[in-house]
Amino acid sequence: MSLLGAHISVSGGLHRAIERACALGCEAMQIFTRNPLQWQGKGLSEGETGAFRRALLSSGLKSVVSHASYLINLAGDSHVRRKSIDALKAEIGRCYQLGVDAVVLHPGSSRDAPPDAAREALAASLKEILDGTDETGVPVLLETMAGQGGVLGSTIEELAWLMEALDWDKRLGVCADLCHLFGAGVDVGTEGGYERLVSSLSRHVGLDRVMCWHISDNKGERGDRVDRHTHLGSGGIGIVPFGMLVADPRFQDTPVILETPKDGPGDAGNLALLRKLRGSW
Repeated sequence: MSLLGAHISVSGGLHRAIERACALGCEAMQIFTRNPLQWQGKGLSEGETGAFRRALLSSGLKSVVSHASYLINLAGDSHVRRKSIDALKAEIGRCYQLGVDAVVLHPGSSRDAPPDAAREALAASLKEILDGTDETGVPVLLETMAGQGGVLGSTIEELAWLMEALDWDKRLGVCADLCHLFGAGVDVGTEGGYERLVSSLSRHVGLDRVMCWHISDNKGERGDRVDRHTHLGSGGIGIVPFGMLVADPRFQDTPVILETPKDGPGDAGNLALLRKLRGSW
């Protein structure tokens, strides 16, 4: 079965996220290793790294992933690309220090550039990053996006193109986001739609590269290219794909990370629903 978890706050120290995740009964978690809305951040101290590693070792968590800064745009203009490359290299370094399994990345945005040129720039940026951090072994997981504006990565085929452009580097993977896929127009709300999605992932990138899932319902309509996250079963997606996913043996030991709102039922309520679905599907 998949590993159930949520995006957890690191307020008060990185190690506090592990305490919060364990209190929720998480099997996996996602964190920001630093402020995702700032370019600059201080390095990790030995005390921070040690506290996190000790807490992780003594916890029941089986997987931890980080989410890269929202500012990163590896397909942007030369100035933004350079800052983004440096920021992602630093994020990978922090994950290596902490023992975090992988980094989830929004692929980027073409802005005013032609899409083909933006994809080429993204591929070149990723190559520089992967080559420059090879010793860490930390995978970079390209997240499927809803496709708003010039955002890249709204189709599985586009992610496959990037992997092909990088000779299927072993450190490239996918984070499949059901809310984003729904926004991009993929039918994920039915049993047949879920199976077609998994078939597409298998055909284009291989299920072994699907190393994380993000889940939340979507307040919008399918194909409206927005990602308005809401609680499971409270939007246009419904319950079906979430139940199928968490019980799917093809994603054994794969983190399934909640990105639902913290109000209302919160993480505790959504996790309880997932456990019920996993046991009954």
